[in-house]
Amino acid sequence: QVQLVESGGGLVQAGGSLRLSCAASGTIFSIDTMGWYRQAPGKQRELVAHISRGGSTNYSDSVNGRFTISRDNAKNTVSLQMNSLKPEDTAVYYCKADVRHYSYSYTSHDYWGQGTQVTVSS
Repeated sequence: QVQLVESGGGLVQAGGSLRLSCAASGTIFSIDTMGWYRQAPGKQRELVAHISRGGSTNYSDSVNGRFTISRDNAKNTVSLQMNSLKPEDTAVYYCKADVRHYSYSYTSHDYWGQGTQVTVSS
């Protein structure tokens, strides 16, 4: 019912920047929280940052001050600006959206994107 498509991953040197984007489409009335997660090889998926519909943000300690999350409610998109990248930021990055499908129901469902690889070389 809802598809999330990420873009913007790639290979960058330490200290560089990348911008990830995620667009949601399908049966969407509104999207509550949107977020970015990442999973490095051999590790569990972890929260990077999330943003409420009203714009309140939360970041993991490891990226606070280097990454910035933003969203466009009209376009159902969320972005992650990543600066001062470090080799330990290397991971597959996933976006997540908490979607309400219909105006008459407050029930929401979580959807995930397919992931985009970010590799930071030292």
